[in-house]
Amino acid sequence: MSEYIVSTPWDSKVFGINTFEIINRPEIDLNQVISQIVSANKPGHYTVKVDPLTSKKVWHDYNFYYCDTLIQPYCTPNRFICFQQEGIYISRAIHLDELIKICHGAFVHGRFHRDFNIDKNLADIRYDLWLEELYKAKSVFGLMHDDNLAGFFGFDNNKIVLHALSKEYRGKGMAKYFWSVACQELFSEGHAELISSISVSNVAALNLYSSLGFKFRNPLDAYHILIK
Repeated sequence: MSEYIVSTPWDSKVFGINTFEIINRPEIDLNQVISQIVSANKPGHYTVKVDPLTSKKVWHDYNFYYCDTLIQPYCTPNRFICFQQEGIYISRAIHLDELIKICHGAFVHGRFHRDFNIDKNLADIRYDLWLEELYKAKSVFGLMHDDNLAGFFGFDNNKIVLHALSKEYRGKGMAKYFWSVACQELFSEGHAELISSISVSNVAALNLYSSLGFKFRNPLDAYHILIK
């Protein structure tokens, strides 16, 4: 349809429908791009991420609906605050099936979980498949506590993309110790900055990143539309 409307086949695979992301850049004519979507009448699920301070009228006029606000945590080695606890370390000698058990159902703040047009079970599976891809790329640390698998930490170069603790370790104030060893490992590989992307509704993650010395930038509102 347009160079600004990009297919997202990884989401199509999960949801069983065509899925797209609209690349929102200052130079594009939003009315023209949205008109192309509507006039093409191509069924599918569309996402656009918008600066929170810009007018959303054009999106509301075409029945896009708000789903989430994302924000980017970022940190450099000199700002990083490390917490240490005996018995906590990372490992790559982990099995995918054990990781999936931790992953499935662990994410409730994602924009697809908050989208009333998406089955939450499928939203869970989306994270499972994402973890599987990271595992195949050897981009997952197992978070270990006294030789027990407590969680996982997925990354893509310097970007922290997916992480969770098992139910037994959540809400106990231990995440900062696990994240410390994982972030230290990424910094030791030579990254000058670590970044991530989280929902502003995920207060636990916001507090965690803040405690480790991360700051926040680049907020984006995520809007969706489902064309049947």
